[in-house]
Amino acid sequence: MEHQHQYDANGIQTCCTLEEKINKKTEQHFDDDGHDHDHSNEEKSTFEMFLPAIISFVLLMVAIGFDNYFPQTWFTSWLRIGWFIGAYVPVGFPVLKEAFESIRKGEIFSEFLLMSIATIGAFAIGEFPEGVAVMLFYAIGEIFQTLAVTRAKGNIKSLLDQRPDEVTILENNVIKTIKATTAKIGDIIQLKAGEKLGLDGELLSDTASFNTAALTGESKPDTKTKGETVLAGMINLNSVCQVKVTVAYTDSKLSKILEMVQDATAKKAPTELFIRKFAKIYTPIVVLLALLICVAPMLFVNDYVFRDWLYRALVFLVISCPCALVISIPLGYFGGIGAASKNGILFKGSSFLDIMAAIQVVVMDKTGTLTKGVFKVQNVVAVDVSEADLVKWVAALETKSTHPVGTAIIEHAKGTEKSAAVTDVEEIAGHGLKGKVDGKEILAGNVKLMKKFNIRYDAEIDNTPFTIIVIAINQKYSGYFLIADEIKEDAKLTIESLHKINVKTVMLSGDKQAVVDAVAKELNIDSAHGDLLPEHKVEKVEELKIAKPKNCIRW
Repeated sequence: MEHQHQYDANGIQTCCTLEEKINKKTEQHFDDDGHDHDHSNEEKSTFEMFLPAIISFVLLMVAIGFDNYFPQTWFTSWLRIGWFIGAYVPVGFPVLKEAFESIRKGEIFSEFLLMSIATIGAFAIGEFPEGVAVMLFYAIGEIFQTLAVTRAKGNIKSLLDQRPDEVTILENNVIKTIKATTAKIGDIIQLKAGEKLGLDGELLSDTASFNTAALTGESKPDTKTKGETVLAGMINLNSVCQVKVTVAYTDSKLSKILEMVQDATAKKAPTELFIRKFAKIYTPIVVLLALLICVAPMLFVNDYVFRDWLYRALVFLVISCPCALVISIPLGYFGGIGAASKNGILFKGSSFLDIMAAIQVVVMDKTGTLTKGVFKVQNVVAVDVSEADLVKWVAALETKSTHPVGTAIIEHAKGTEKSAAVTDVEEIAGHGLKGKVDGKEILAGNVKLMKKFNIRYDAEIDNTPFTIIVIAINQKYSGYFLIADEIKEDAKLTIESLHKINVKTVMLSGDKQAVVDAVAKELNIDSAHGDLLPEHKVEKVEELKIAKPKNCIRW
């Protein structure tokens, strides 16, 4: 394994850390398309990682038992040495190799060199179990650290899976399927209902509804009209539509999101970088002191015995081995990352754990963070008709639609829609539905539908930020359904708790500004910004970093 070099912001050279190696391996698992092509069994891979440590541990236990139950003879002494060497090699050889590679690249003094000298010294003075144990504990720490990082990398894969391998295009009125990476600007993509869009483009169809959760996190579908921009990762919800490719595959918005995530995982904690710098100073000092312990006494001690002082120097090297720092610091960070992930919190790098100690502003998304991310009917207003009849008739009509809004109404009706007879259903693109239910003409849709049929409705509907499905029965306004995402039970308490410790709260969302403002007002959030794509959210965060609030304390 070639030892890589990396430089921090101060131009200081740092060793290739375990996380960097894992990053490299993770990148190798994905091809140019960004898809996972590592078909190895996860359990087998974990077992293979533990196998050297298992072999070393078993051999070490057998050797210790051998020492306790068998007398020392010329033959058993050599067998004992060979057995401990066998226990040492599986876990010690990678460290020895790393130390050699560091020296070959000009980085002489590293923690790998110190561990190598210390463990070889332990063998030289006959402390075989100690020599094996140092390398064994280090190897186990590295394995658990690797597993913690690998679990975090799984979150990147979930993003990569948002991009389809293939797209269907129209070429000379002939439908053909090609790899998404080979699609060119100007190609016409034909997108069926339920399919993900593979590239950014311009909608050629009159209207189409898309699930944009992969990009904005919002549960509410986004209806686009002809000429509007649609992005890779969006899912077509209704009928077949056509999209003209306007951006290359590698330049799509989703690709930029993936780049941001990969960049974030590369950020190291200052403490981890300190350990690397510390090793460059600590190692030569320890080696020099060990050399002085061995040689200097001959100038002051009358009965100087080289073997005795060499033994003491090697003991000093063994106890000076920084395995506690080398193991505990990285493992402590990644252990924290793993513990947080079990509670639904993802840290994109060790540096963010350090930042938690100096928080001034908390920036959060809306859907799935402050709200439940579930599209539900929050209120039903009936005018000149009973609420039960209104719910039954509208739900029956919505059974003829696949729109998520209709699904929410059907869920709210809980089966009553099945008792109504539905005929003559017409879907008016971008407006809503028209049909007959139990002989009554029902209109169900947005305010544009009401205006289309010259039906007067309650003026307060125009001032409502949430989704409103307006209903007319036999050309007369009959009420509406208010549909919105539910705020989580603990969201308000969380915001209040942050304010008590003088932490400013900011909400960034891909939803409409009016909806965002309504949620922010209810939760008493300091500031809120809507209509944002992921890269716009990053820009807002950068702006907040520049303009830090003066009235917030560190904690």
